Amino acid sequence: MIRLLLWLLGGSLLGGVVHLATVLVLPRLATQDAYSRLAPITRVNAVTALAAPTPESALMPFMDPAFAAAVCRYDLAAGPLKFSVPISAAYTSVSFYTRGEVAYYALNDRSAGRRVIELELMTREQRNNLPGDEEITAADRLIIESPTTTGLVVIKALAPEAGLLPAARNVLATARCQQ
Repeated sequence: MIRLLLWLLGGSLLGGVVHLATVLVLPRLATQDAYSRLAPITRVNAVTALAAPTPESALMPFMDPAFAAAVCRYDLAAGPLKFSVPISAAYTSVSFYTRGEVAYYALNDRSAGRRVIELELMTREQRNNLPGDEEITAADRLIIESPTTTGLVVIKALAPEAGLLPAARNVLATARCQQ
C-alpha cells in the first residue's frame, strides 16, 4: 500500500513539474504573439489605428468594441521616444508592453491630470545619460523607463455610445509616437 502511495506521489510531482514547465515555456515559443501579428500592419515609432475588433479578426486578445484602439510599435535603439495623445471626452488609457507581452506601465487620463498625456519613453541607459543637474527633467516631463528596447504602446479611447466612436478615433488619430 505504501509503495502505491509513493508511486502516486511521484507521478503527481512529475506531472506538476511538467505542467509548470510547459506553462512557463509555451509563451516564449509562441510565434503568433501580439507583437508579431501587429508587425505587418504597423510602422516602427509611429501610431497606427487598429480596426474595430470582430470575433474572427481581433488582432489582440480581449479587445472591446466600445473602445477605439491604436498601437505604437517602438524601438528605442536609436534614442528615446516622445509620446503624446490628447485625452478623449470619456476615457483614455495608455499601456506599455515589452516585446514579450509583459505589461510594465499604464496610465489613464485621470492620472495624467492634463488635457494631453505627454511622456518620454527610454531605456535605463538612456535615462542615465540625461544631464544630472537638469531639474526640469523630473518636474516637467514624465519619463518612463522601458525594460527592453522594443515593445508596444497600446492606446484606447472609450466611446460610451456607438455614435461617439468616430470622435474617439479622431482623438487617437492625433496621437504622436516619434523620436
